[in-house]
Amino acid sequence: MHYVEHLSRDKKFKKLLDNTEFHQLKKRKNIPIYLCASIMSQQLSTKVADVIYQRFLNLYERKEPTPQQILDTPSETLRAIGLSNAKVSYVKNVAAFGIEPGMDYKKLQKMNDEEVIAYLTQIKGVGRWTVEMLLMFALGREDIFAIDDLGIQNAMIRLYKLDRTDKKKFKADLLRISGKWSPYRTYACKHLWGWKDNAPKLDSK
Repeated sequence: MHYVEHLSRDKKFKKLLDNTEFHQLKKRKNIPIYLCASIMSQQLSTKVADVIYQRFLNLYERKEPTPQQILDTPSETLRAIGLSNAKVSYVKNVAAFGIEPGMDYKKLQKMNDEEVIAYLTQIKGVGRWTVEMLLMFALGREDIFAIDDLGIQNAMIRLYKLDRTDKKKFKADLLRISGKWSPYRTYACKHLWGWKDNAPKLDSK
């Protein structure tokens, strides 16, 4: 794999690459549905998130709905599959944004990473972390570092013996170490998640 040699230069990180499976990045063309699924899964176990997502698909005869179909679905119906009031409104915000100004795959592919983050975090309910996951798992961008992800932080604390007491110094340490992994930071994140067995749920959708 093209990234292995580069990441292996970091001697501590090399331990994670030995005896491990190598990752390919998938691309998912239906961006609004990906975002809706990620909002639904937040703060839930993988198992519960999967059940809710399957119930969601059942509302549309097991097919991925269009943004317009989601908007046309009564809020009570979405609440009945297990979504909180906040998540119902966030999912509808995503659907509305999917129609106008739009978030089709080709449009987002023309933007760089920070432009995609700035564009999609305009949606109420969509934060930077959610868009970083989308960049990794839907757009297949290779150089994303999810600095605020707790799983990534915990893995790096363990691997590099970091201390998070001083938040500013901790963040600087994370950026300094991850800088060595560029331009393959997405793969580094995937290995860190796999090592700690705490991958984000969004990868499974």
